[in-house]
Amino acid sequence: MDVHKRILAILYIISASVQILAMIILSSIISLIIPFIMEEAGPEAQWVFVWIVPFIRFIAFGIIVLFSIPSIIGGIGLLNNKPWALTLLLVLGCFKLFSFPIGTAIGIYTIWVYAENHKKISSQS
Repeated sequence: MDVHKRILAILYIISASVQILAMIILSSIISLIIPFIMEEAGPEAQWVFVWIVPFIRFIAFGIIVLFSIPSIIGGIGLLNNKPWALTLLLVLGCFKLFSFPIGTAIGIYTIWVYAENHKKISSQS
């Protein structure tokens, strides 16, 4: 079971790192493209872009703060055998179920590891 916990921790650290990198790249691309689009838009339509860029950055920052950073913390905690880490990853895994196909697979694997760990703990009692 410890092998599965280690694999799960590494999966969460890698997926969160990729998610952070993707959000940074997305934000950079949007910041590069928007000025060119604003030049083509008329003056009456430019106010939309003034609201869109900060909104997209806010959404990207929110995803990083709510999902990526806790995933990295939970992964590191699970690698260090902290008792709270598997519960944190279970909660994050439930959210990952909606991210088809890779997130769904990680979410299912998280639930399985959590269930097997608790089955092992209750059989020892």
